[in-house]
Amino acid sequence: MNHETGTVKIYFFPFLGGGHQIPMIDTARVFAKHGATSTILTTPSCAAQFQNSITRDQKSNLPITIYTLTLPENTQLPDTDMSAGPMIDTSILLEPLKLLLLQHRPDCIVVDIFHRWAGDVTDELKVPMIVFNGDGCFPRCVFENMRKHVVFENLSSDSEPFLVPGLPDRVEMTRSQVPSFRRNKSEFVDRIKQIEEKGLGIVINSFYDLEPVYADYIRNELGKKTWLVGPVSLCNRSVEDKKERGKQPTIDEQSCLNWLNSKKPNSVLYISFGSAACLPMKQLKEIAYGLEASDQPFIWVVGKILNSSKSDSEIWALDEFEKRMKEMDKGLIFRGWAPQLLILEHDAVGGFMTHCGWNSTLECVCAGVPMITWPLSAEQFVNEKLVTDVLRIGVQVGSREWGFCDAERKELVGREKVEFAVKKLMVESEEVEEMRRRVKSISEDAKRAVEEGGSSYGDIDALIQELKILQTGKDV
Repeated sequence: MNHETGTVKIYFFPFLGGGHQIPMIDTARVFAKHGATSTILTTPSCAAQFQNSITRDQKSNLPITIYTLTLPENTQLPDTDMSAGPMIDTSILLEPLKLLLLQHRPDCIVVDIFHRWAGDVTDELKVPMIVFNGDGCFPRCVFENMRKHVVFENLSSDSEPFLVPGLPDRVEMTRSQVPSFRRNKSEFVDRIKQIEEKGLGIVINSFYDLEPVYADYIRNELGKKTWLVGPVSLCNRSVEDKKERGKQPTIDEQSCLNWLNSKKPNSVLYISFGSAACLPMKQLKEIAYGLEASDQPFIWVVGKILNSSKSDSEIWALDEFEKRMKEMDKGLIFRGWAPQLLILEHDAVGGFMTHCGWNSTLECVCAGVPMITWPLSAEQFVNEKLVTDVLRIGVQVGSREWGFCDAERKELVGREKVEFAVKKLMVESEEVEEMRRRVKSISEDAKRAVEEGGSSYGDIDALIQELKILQTGKDV
Protein backbone atom coordinates (compact mmCIF):
# COMPACT_ATOMS: atom_id res chain seq x y z
CA MET A 1 0.00 0.00 0.00
CA ASN A 2 1.57 3.30 -1.06
CA HIS A 3 0.58 5.91 1.52
CA GLU A 4 2.70 8.66 0.01
CA THR A 5 0.61 8.82 -3.14
CA GLY A 6 -2.59 7.69 -1.39
CA THR A 7 -2.92 4.64 -3.63
CA VAL A 8 -5.79 2.39 -2.63
CA LYS A 9 -5.19 -1.35 -2.80
CA ILE A 10 -8.32 -3.36 -3.67
CA TYR A 11 -8.70 -7.12 -4.05
CA PHE A 12 -11.45 -8.44 -6.35
CA PHE A 13 -12.70 -11.97 -5.64
CA PRO A 14 -14.97 -13.09 -8.49
CA PHE A 15 -17.21 -16.17 -8.60
CA LEU A 16 -16.58 -18.97 -11.11
CA GLY A 17 -19.65 -18.65 -13.37
CA GLY A 18 -19.32 -16.40 -16.42
CA GLY A 19 -22.32 -14.27 -15.51
CA HIS A 20 -20.55 -13.12 -12.35
CA GLN A 21 -16.88 -13.60 -13.24
CA ILE A 22 -16.84 -11.52 -16.42
CA PRO A 23 -18.36 -8.32 -14.96
CA MET A 24 -16.19 -8.59 -11.81
CA ILE A 25 -13.06 -8.74 -14.00
CA ASP A 26 -14.30 -5.70 -15.90
CA THR A 27 -15.01 -3.95 -12.57
CA ALA A 28 -11.42 -4.57 -11.41
CA ARG A 29 -10.16 -3.14 -14.71
CA VAL A 30 -12.37 -0.06 -14.36
CA PHE A 31 -11.07 0.63 -10.85
CA ALA A 32 -7.48 0.26 -12.10
CA LYS A 33 -8.25 2.89 -14.75
CA HIS A 34 -9.30 5.18 -11.88
CA GLY A 35 -5.91 4.67 -10.19
CA ALA A 36 -6.74 1.94 -7.66
CA THR A 37 -4.21 -0.90 -7.41
CA SER A 38 -6.45 -3.81 -8.39
CA THR A 39 -5.65 -7.47 -7.73
CA ILE A 40 -7.95 -10.22 -9.05
CA LEU A 41 -8.01 -13.33 -6.84
CA THR A 42 -8.80 -16.50 -8.75
CA THR A 43 -7.74 -20.07 -9.52
CA PRO A 44 -5.19 -20.97 -12.22
CA SER A 45 -7.81 -22.42 -14.60
CA CYS A 46 -10.07 -19.36 -14.26
CA ALA A 47 -7.13 -16.97 -14.69
CA ALA A 48 -6.39 -18.40 -18.13
CA GLN A 49 -9.78 -17.14 -19.36
CA PHE A 50 -8.97 -13.44 -18.87
CA GLN A 51 -5.17 -13.32 -18.69
CA ASN A 52 -4.81 -11.71 -22.14
CA SER A 53 -6.92 -8.64 -21.37
CA ILE A 54 -5.09 -8.10 -18.05
CA THR A 55 -1.73 -8.40 -19.84
CA ARG A 56 -2.86 -5.71 -22.31
CA ASP A 57 -3.90 -3.47 -19.38
CA GLN A 58 -0.49 -3.97 -17.76
CA LYS A 59 1.23 -3.00 -21.01
CA SER A 60 -0.82 0.22 -20.84
CA ASN A 61 0.66 0.76 -17.35
CA LEU A 62 -2.57 0.11 -15.46
CA PRO A 63 -2.03 -1.03 -11.84
CA ILE A 64 -3.72 -4.43 -12.16
CA THR A 65 -2.53 -7.97 -11.43
CA ILE A 66 -3.87 -11.52 -11.07
CA TYR A 67 -3.15 -13.53 -7.92
CA THR A 68 -3.89 -17.25 -8.16
CA LEU A 69 -5.12 -18.92 -5.00
CA THR A 70 -3.49 -22.33 -4.52
CA LEU A 71 -5.97 -25.12 -3.88
CA PRO A 72 -5.21 -27.72 -1.20
CA GLU A 73 -3.45 -30.82 -2.58
CA ASN A 74 -5.63 -33.38 -4.38
CA THR A 75 -8.63 -31.02 -4.47
CA GLN A 76 -10.36 -29.12 -7.22
CA LEU A 77 -13.36 -26.87 -7.67
CA PRO A 78 -16.37 -28.68 -9.16
CA ASP A 79 -16.94 -26.40 -12.16
CA THR A 80 -14.69 -23.86 -13.82
CA ASP A 81 -16.07 -23.81 -17.37
CA MET A 82 -17.93 -20.46 -16.99
CA SER A 83 -21.29 -22.17 -16.36
CA ALA A 84 -20.96 -22.61 -12.59
CA GLY A 85 -24.27 -22.07 -10.81
CA PRO A 86 -24.82 -20.04 -7.62
CA MET A 87 -25.24 -23.09 -5.37
CA ILE A 88 -21.68 -24.35 -5.96
CA ASP A 89 -19.67 -24.38 -2.74
CA THR A 90 -16.37 -22.52 -3.13
CA SER A 91 -15.31 -22.75 0.53
CA ILE A 92 -12.32 -24.85 -0.56
CA LEU A 93 -10.78 -21.40 -1.21
CA LEU A 94 -11.29 -20.25 2.41
CA GLU A 95 -7.83 -21.15 3.75
CA PRO A 96 -5.88 -19.82 0.71
CA LEU A 97 -7.84 -16.54 0.92
CA LYS A 98 -7.30 -16.24 4.67
CA LEU A 99 -3.56 -16.84 4.27
CA LEU A 100 -3.30 -14.15 1.59
CA LEU A 101 -5.23 -11.60 3.68
CA LEU A 102 -2.97 -12.28 6.67
CA GLN A 103 0.21 -11.85 4.60
CA HIS A 104 -0.88 -9.00 2.31
CA ARG A 105 -3.68 -6.92 3.72
CA PRO A 106 -5.62 -4.78 1.19
CA ASP A 107 -7.53 -1.58 1.91
CA CYS A 108 -10.67 -3.42 0.79
CA ILE A 109 -11.82 -6.66 -0.81
CA VAL A 110 -14.74 -6.78 -3.26
CA VAL A 111 -16.36 -10.20 -2.86
CA ASP A 112 -18.92 -11.85 -5.13
CA ILE A 113 -22.07 -12.58 -3.19
CA PHE A 114 -22.00 -16.28 -4.13
CA HIS A 115 -18.85 -16.78 -2.02
CA ARG A 116 -21.27 -17.00 0.89
CA TRP A 117 -18.58 -17.94 3.42
CA ALA A 118 -16.17 -15.08 2.62
CA GLY A 119 -17.81 -12.59 4.99
CA ASP A 120 -16.81 -14.76 7.95
CA VAL A 121 -13.12 -14.51 6.93
CA THR A 122 -13.10 -10.75 6.29
CA ASP A 123 -15.03 -10.19 9.52
CA GLU A 124 -12.55 -12.23 11.55
CA LEU A 125 -9.54 -10.44 10.04
CA LYS A 126 -11.23 -6.99 10.10
CA VAL A 127 -10.62 -6.47 6.37
CA PRO A 128 -13.13 -3.97 4.89
CA MET A 129 -15.39 -5.83 2.45
CA ILE A 130 -17.73 -4.67 -0.30
CA VAL A 131 -20.20 -7.06 -1.92
CA PHE A 132 -20.64 -7.47 -5.69
CA ASN A 133 -24.09 -8.94 -6.37
CA GLY A 134 -24.17 -9.30 -10.17
CA ASP A 135 -27.61 -7.79 -10.81
CA GLY A 136 -29.26 -4.36 -10.92
CA CYS A 137 -31.26 -2.14 -8.58
CA PHE A 138 -34.68 -3.06 -9.98
CA PRO A 139 -34.58 -6.81 -9.17
CA ARG A 140 -33.30 -6.12 -5.67
CA CYS A 141 -36.23 -3.79 -4.97
CA VAL A 142 -38.74 -6.25 -6.44
CA PHE A 143 -37.46 -9.21 -4.41
CA GLU A 144 -37.23 -7.20 -1.20
CA ASN A 145 -40.84 -6.02 -1.49
CA MET A 146 -41.91 -9.52 -2.49
CA ARG A 147 -40.27 -10.86 0.69
CA LYS A 148 -42.00 -8.25 2.83
CA HIS A 149 -45.49 -8.30 1.35
CA VAL A 150 -46.27 -11.41 -0.72
CA VAL A 151 -47.57 -14.59 0.94
CA PHE A 152 -47.09 -17.26 -1.74
CA GLU A 153 -49.23 -19.80 0.15
CA ASN A 154 -52.25 -17.52 -0.36
CA LEU A 155 -52.04 -17.79 -4.14
CA SER A 156 -54.42 -20.30 -5.69
CA SER A 157 -51.92 -21.59 -8.27
CA ASP A 158 -48.48 -21.07 -9.80
CA SER A 159 -50.08 -19.13 -12.65
CA GLU A 160 -52.19 -16.71 -10.55
CA PRO A 161 -50.90 -13.16 -11.12
CA PHE A 162 -50.00 -11.01 -8.12
CA LEU A 163 -48.84 -7.40 -7.78
CA VAL A 164 -45.60 -6.61 -5.99
CA PRO A 165 -46.70 -3.71 -3.76
CA GLY A 166 -44.79 -0.60 -2.74
CA LEU A 167 -42.82 -0.08 -5.96
CA PRO A 168 -42.68 3.03 -8.19
CA ASP A 169 -43.98 0.99 -11.16
CA ARG A 170 -46.69 -1.64 -11.51
CA VAL A 171 -44.93 -5.04 -11.40
CA GLU A 172 -47.08 -8.13 -11.87
CA MET A 173 -45.64 -11.64 -11.49
CA THR A 174 -46.78 -15.23 -11.06
CA ARG A 175 -45.40 -17.73 -8.56
CA SER A 176 -44.03 -19.82 -11.45
CA GLN A 177 -41.75 -16.89 -12.40
CA VAL A 178 -40.22 -16.52 -8.93
CA PRO A 179 -37.03 -18.42 -8.00
CA SER A 180 -37.86 -21.49 -5.91
CA PHE A 181 -35.49 -20.34 -3.14
CA ARG A 182 -37.43 -17.05 -2.84
CA ARG A 183 -40.87 -18.63 -2.49
CA ASN A 184 -40.03 -20.10 0.92
CA LYS A 185 -37.53 -19.49 3.69
CA SER A 186 -34.13 -20.43 2.30
CA GLU A 187 -30.68 -20.90 3.82
CA PHE A 188 -29.19 -19.72 0.49
CA VAL A 189 -30.98 -16.35 0.74
CA ASP A 190 -30.19 -16.07 4.47
CA ARG A 191 -26.46 -16.55 3.82
CA ILE A 192 -26.53 -13.91 1.09
CA LYS A 193 -28.19 -11.44 3.47
CA GLN A 194 -25.57 -12.22 6.11
CA ILE A 195 -22.62 -11.51 3.83
CA GLU A 196 -24.22 -8.20 2.77
CA GLU A 197 -24.67 -7.17 6.41
CA LYS A 198 -20.94 -7.68 7.01
CA GLY A 199 -19.92 -5.40 4.13
CA LEU A 200 -19.42 -1.65 3.82
CA GLY A 201 -21.96 -1.64 0.99
CA ILE A 202 -22.72 -3.01 -2.47
CA VAL A 203 -21.06 -2.38 -5.84
CA ILE A 204 -23.70 -2.59 -8.58
CA ASN A 205 -23.03 -2.99 -12.29
CA SER A 206 -25.64 -0.46 -13.40
CA PHE A 207 -25.95 3.26 -14.01
CA TYR A 208 -28.23 5.83 -12.44
CA ASP A 209 -30.14 6.95 -15.54
CA LEU A 210 -31.19 3.36 -16.33
CA GLU A 211 -33.15 2.86 -13.10
CA PRO A 212 -33.03 6.13 -11.11
CA VAL A 213 -36.09 5.59 -8.90
CA TYR A 214 -34.83 2.11 -7.96
CA ALA A 215 -31.29 3.33 -7.20
CA ASP A 216 -32.88 5.92 -4.90
CA TYR A 217 -35.21 3.28 -3.44
CA ILE A 218 -32.29 1.02 -2.46
CA ARG A 219 -30.41 3.88 -0.86
CA ASN A 220 -33.30 5.67 0.83
CA GLU A 221 -36.01 3.08 1.48
CA LEU A 222 -33.93 -0.07 1.93
CA GLY A 223 -31.05 1.83 3.56
CA LYS A 224 -28.30 0.10 1.58
CA LYS A 225 -25.05 1.86 0.80
CA THR A 226 -24.47 1.36 -2.91
CA TRP A 227 -22.12 2.48 -5.64
CA LEU A 228 -23.37 2.19 -9.24
CA VAL A 229 -20.23 1.67 -11.32
CA GLY A 230 -21.46 0.38 -14.70
CA PRO A 231 -21.95 -0.57 -17.35
CA VAL A 232 -18.51 -2.09 -16.76
CA SER A 233 -18.58 -3.86 -20.16
CA LEU A 234 -17.86 -0.45 -21.72
CA CYS A 235 -14.26 -0.69 -20.47
CA ASN A 236 -13.68 -3.11 -23.38
CA ARG A 237 -12.60 -0.68 -26.09
CA SER A 238 -10.40 -2.80 -28.38
CA VAL A 239 -11.50 -5.57 -30.73
CA GLU A 240 -9.16 -7.94 -28.84
CA ASP A 241 -10.85 -7.21 -25.51
CA LYS A 242 -14.29 -7.68 -27.00
CA LYS A 243 -13.57 -10.92 -28.82
CA GLU A 244 -11.66 -12.53 -25.92
CA ARG A 245 -14.16 -11.64 -23.19
CA GLY A 246 -14.96 -15.00 -21.63
CA LYS A 247 -13.91 -17.94 -23.82
CA GLN A 248 -12.53 -18.09 -27.34
CA PRO A 249 -15.33 -17.84 -29.95
CA THR A 250 -16.23 -21.07 -31.75
CA ILE A 251 -16.35 -19.23 -35.09
CA ASP A 252 -13.58 -16.85 -36.08
CA GLU A 253 -14.79 -13.33 -35.25
CA GLN A 254 -13.71 -11.95 -38.61
CA SER A 255 -15.83 -14.53 -40.46
CA CYS A 256 -18.76 -13.53 -38.29
CA LEU A 257 -18.21 -9.81 -38.93
CA ASN A 258 -17.82 -10.41 -42.67
CA TRP A 259 -21.18 -12.20 -42.68
CA LEU A 260 -22.79 -9.31 -40.77
CA ASN A 261 -21.23 -6.80 -43.18
CA SER A 262 -23.24 -8.43 -45.98
CA LYS A 263 -26.56 -7.72 -44.20
CA LYS A 264 -28.74 -4.60 -44.11
CA PRO A 265 -28.83 -2.36 -41.00
CA ASN A 266 -31.12 -3.63 -38.20
CA SER A 267 -31.96 -6.79 -40.19
CA VAL A 268 -30.22 -9.51 -38.13
CA LEU A 269 -31.57 -11.06 -34.91
CA TYR A 270 -28.95 -12.21 -32.41
CA ILE A 271 -29.99 -15.14 -30.15
CA SER A 272 -28.18 -16.23 -27.00
CA PHE A 273 -29.29 -17.60 -23.63
CA GLY A 274 -26.08 -16.94 -21.71
CA SER A 275 -23.24 -19.07 -20.37
CA ALA A 276 -25.28 -21.26 -18.01
CA ALA A 277 -28.55 -22.08 -19.82
CA CYS A 278 -29.07 -25.65 -21.01
CA LEU A 279 -32.09 -26.14 -23.30
CA PRO A 280 -33.44 -29.52 -24.44
CA MET A 281 -33.20 -30.43 -28.11
CA LYS A 282 -36.99 -30.30 -28.53
CA GLN A 283 -36.97 -26.63 -27.44
CA LEU A 284 -34.12 -25.87 -29.83
CA LYS A 285 -36.20 -27.41 -32.62
CA GLU A 286 -39.10 -25.05 -31.82
CA ILE A 287 -36.70 -22.09 -31.93
CA ALA A 288 -35.29 -23.33 -35.26
CA TYR A 289 -38.70 -23.73 -36.89
CA GLY A 290 -39.87 -20.37 -35.52
CA LEU A 291 -36.79 -18.63 -36.88
CA GLU A 292 -37.17 -20.24 -40.29
CA ALA A 293 -40.85 -19.27 -40.48
CA SER A 294 -40.04 -15.65 -39.51
CA ASP A 295 -37.76 -15.37 -42.57
CA GLN A 296 -35.35 -13.03 -40.73
CA PRO A 297 -31.55 -13.42 -40.86
CA PHE A 298 -30.06 -14.44 -37.51
CA ILE A 299 -26.98 -15.41 -35.48
CA TRP A 300 -27.80 -18.10 -32.94
CA VAL A 301 -25.52 -19.16 -30.07
CA VAL A 302 -26.80 -22.64 -29.27
CA GLY A 303 -24.61 -23.27 -26.21
CA LYS A 304 -25.16 -26.33 -24.01
CA ILE A 305 -27.86 -28.85 -24.88
CA LEU A 306 -29.80 -30.68 -22.19
CA ASN A 307 -29.17 -34.42 -22.48
CA SER A 308 -32.66 -35.66 -21.69
CA SER A 309 -34.71 -37.17 -24.57
CA LYS A 310 -31.94 -36.49 -27.06
CA SER A 311 -32.34 -38.89 -29.97
CA ASP A 312 -30.18 -39.19 -33.07
CA SER A 313 -32.98 -37.86 -35.27
CA GLU A 314 -33.27 -34.72 -33.14
CA ILE A 315 -29.52 -34.12 -33.26
CA TRP A 316 -29.69 -34.57 -37.02
CA ALA A 317 -32.51 -32.01 -37.17
CA LEU A 318 -30.28 -29.27 -35.73
CA ASP A 319 -27.34 -30.18 -37.96
CA GLU A 320 -29.60 -30.27 -41.00
CA PHE A 321 -31.14 -26.92 -40.04
CA GLU A 322 -27.69 -25.37 -39.65
CA LYS A 323 -26.63 -26.65 -43.07
CA ARG A 324 -29.82 -25.37 -44.73
CA MET A 325 -29.54 -21.91 -43.17
CA LYS A 326 -25.92 -21.65 -44.23
CA GLU A 327 -26.76 -22.59 -47.81
CA MET A 328 -29.56 -20.00 -47.88
CA ASP A 329 -27.24 -17.43 -46.26
CA LYS A 330 -29.99 -16.93 -43.67
CA GLY A 331 -28.31 -17.83 -40.41
CA LEU A 332 -25.03 -18.35 -38.58
CA ILE A 333 -24.93 -20.85 -35.70
CA PHE A 334 -22.31 -20.81 -32.94
CA ARG A 335 -21.93 -24.10 -31.07
CA GLY A 336 -20.46 -22.60 -27.89
CA TRP A 337 -19.05 -19.13 -27.22
CA ALA A 338 -19.56 -16.02 -29.37
CA PRO A 339 -18.02 -12.51 -29.33
CA GLN A 340 -21.25 -10.97 -28.01
CA LEU A 341 -20.07 -7.35 -27.68
CA LEU A 342 -18.78 -7.27 -31.27
CA ILE A 343 -22.01 -8.77 -32.59
CA LEU A 344 -24.38 -6.50 -30.66
CA GLU A 345 -22.46 -3.39 -31.69
CA HIS A 346 -22.68 -4.20 -35.41
CA ASP A 347 -25.08 -2.01 -37.42
CA ALA A 348 -26.70 -5.08 -39.01
CA VAL A 349 -27.98 -6.36 -35.65
CA GLY A 350 -31.48 -5.04 -34.95
CA GLY A 351 -32.64 -7.29 -32.11
CA PHE A 352 -31.48 -9.65 -29.37
CA MET A 353 -33.43 -12.71 -28.22
CA THR A 354 -32.10 -13.01 -24.68
CA HIS A 355 -32.56 -14.90 -21.40
CA CYS A 356 -32.49 -11.47 -19.68
CA GLY A 357 -29.35 -12.16 -17.67
CA TRP A 358 -28.21 -8.83 -16.24
CA ASN A 359 -24.97 -8.71 -18.26
CA SER A 360 -26.70 -9.46 -21.56
CA THR A 361 -29.41 -6.93 -20.76
CA LEU A 362 -26.85 -4.20 -20.03
CA GLU A 363 -24.70 -5.06 -23.05
CA CYS A 364 -27.76 -4.91 -25.27
CA VAL A 365 -28.79 -1.55 -23.81
CA CYS A 366 -25.25 -0.20 -24.36
CA ALA A 367 -25.42 -1.28 -28.01
CA GLY A 368 -28.82 0.41 -28.43
CA VAL A 369 -30.56 -2.81 -29.49
CA PRO A 370 -34.15 -3.78 -28.48
CA MET A 371 -34.88 -7.25 -27.11
CA ILE A 372 -37.07 -10.34 -27.32
CA THR A 373 -37.20 -11.53 -23.72
CA TRP A 374 -37.00 -15.24 -22.87
CA PRO A 375 -36.19 -15.52 -19.14
CA LEU A 376 -35.29 -18.92 -17.69
CA SER A 377 -33.64 -18.68 -14.27
CA ALA A 378 -32.05 -16.48 -11.56
CA GLU A 379 -33.64 -12.99 -11.47
CA GLN A 380 -34.31 -13.03 -15.22
CA PHE A 381 -38.12 -12.88 -15.03
CA VAL A 382 -37.81 -9.68 -12.98
CA ASN A 383 -35.31 -8.24 -15.47
CA GLU A 384 -37.86 -8.98 -18.19
CA LYS A 385 -40.36 -6.70 -16.40
CA LEU A 386 -37.79 -3.89 -16.40
CA VAL A 387 -37.11 -4.34 -20.12
CA THR A 388 -40.69 -4.74 -21.37
CA ASP A 389 -42.88 -2.91 -18.82
CA VAL A 390 -40.70 -0.15 -17.34
CA LEU A 391 -38.17 0.75 -20.07
CA ARG A 392 -40.44 -0.51 -22.90
CA ILE A 393 -37.53 -1.65 -25.08
CA GLY A 394 -38.50 -5.28 -25.64
CA VAL A 395 -41.23 -7.81 -26.42
CA GLN A 396 -41.95 -11.01 -24.47
CA VAL A 397 -41.77 -14.39 -26.17
CA GLY A 398 -44.03 -15.96 -23.53
CA SER A 399 -41.67 -17.85 -21.20
CA ARG A 400 -43.54 -18.43 -17.91
CA GLU A 401 -41.65 -21.06 -15.93
CA TRP A 402 -38.65 -20.43 -13.66
CA GLY A 403 -36.19 -23.30 -13.30
CA PHE A 404 -32.55 -23.96 -12.60
CA CYS A 405 -30.32 -23.62 -15.67
CA ASP A 406 -30.02 -27.37 -16.23
CA ALA A 407 -33.69 -28.20 -15.51
CA GLU A 408 -36.19 -29.28 -18.14
CA ARG A 409 -39.32 -27.11 -18.30
CA LYS A 410 -42.82 -28.56 -18.18
CA GLU A 411 -43.86 -26.45 -21.15
CA LEU A 412 -42.11 -25.60 -24.39
CA VAL A 413 -42.27 -22.16 -25.96
CA GLY A 414 -43.77 -23.14 -29.31
CA ARG A 415 -42.55 -22.18 -32.76
CA GLU A 416 -45.62 -19.96 -33.33
CA LYS A 417 -44.69 -17.80 -30.33
CA VAL A 418 -41.09 -17.62 -31.53
CA GLU A 419 -42.14 -16.59 -35.04
CA PHE A 420 -44.62 -14.02 -33.69
CA ALA A 421 -42.09 -12.38 -31.35
CA VAL A 422 -39.36 -12.28 -34.02
CA LYS A 423 -41.66 -10.65 -36.58
CA LYS A 424 -43.01 -8.21 -33.99
CA LEU A 425 -39.50 -6.97 -33.20
CA MET A 426 -37.72 -7.33 -36.55
CA VAL A 427 -40.39 -6.19 -39.03
CA GLU A 428 -40.37 -2.41 -39.05
CA SER A 429 -43.39 -0.65 -37.53
CA GLU A 430 -44.13 2.54 -35.63
CA GLU A 431 -44.00 0.61 -32.34
CA VAL A 432 -40.60 -0.89 -33.14
CA GLU A 433 -39.27 2.48 -34.32
CA GLU A 434 -40.29 4.01 -30.99
CA MET A 435 -38.59 1.14 -29.15
CA ARG A 436 -35.41 1.73 -31.11
CA ARG A 437 -35.48 5.45 -30.28
CA ARG A 438 -35.86 4.70 -26.58
CA VAL A 439 -33.05 2.15 -26.42
CA LYS A 440 -30.69 4.39 -28.44
CA SER A 441 -31.32 7.19 -25.95
CA ILE A 442 -30.58 4.86 -23.00
CA SER A 443 -27.42 3.73 -24.82
CA GLU A 444 -26.19 7.33 -24.92
CA ASP A 445 -26.97 7.68 -21.19
CA ALA A 446 -24.89 4.54 -20.50
CA LYS A 447 -21.87 5.87 -22.34
CA ARG A 448 -22.10 9.24 -20.58
CA ALA A 449 -22.33 7.53 -17.17
CA VAL A 450 -18.85 5.99 -17.43
CA GLU A 451 -17.09 9.07 -18.83
CA GLU A 452 -15.58 11.80 -16.67
CA GLY A 453 -18.42 13.79 -15.13
CA GLY A 454 -20.83 10.84 -15.44
CA SER A 455 -22.71 9.27 -12.54
CA SER A 456 -20.85 5.92 -12.53
CA TYR A 457 -17.49 7.65 -12.97
CA GLY A 458 -18.35 9.76 -9.93
CA ASP A 459 -19.44 6.76 -7.83
CA ILE A 460 -16.14 4.95 -8.53
CA ASP A 461 -14.12 8.01 -7.50
CA ALA A 462 -16.33 8.46 -4.41
CA LEU A 463 -15.71 4.88 -3.31
CA ILE A 464 -11.94 5.19 -3.84
CA GLN A 465 -12.00 8.43 -1.84
CA GLU A 466 -13.93 6.72 0.96
CA LEU A 467 -11.34 3.94 1.10
CA LYS A 468 -8.55 6.53 1.26
CA ILE A 469 -10.23 8.08 4.30
CA LEU A 470 -10.53 4.61 5.91
CA GLN A 471 -6.86 4.00 5.10
CA THR A 472 -5.82 7.28 6.72
CA GLY A 473 -7.89 6.46 9.79
CA LYS A 474 -6.01 3.18 10.23
CA ASP A 475 -2.67 4.99 10.15
CA VAL A 476 -3.53 7.53 12.86
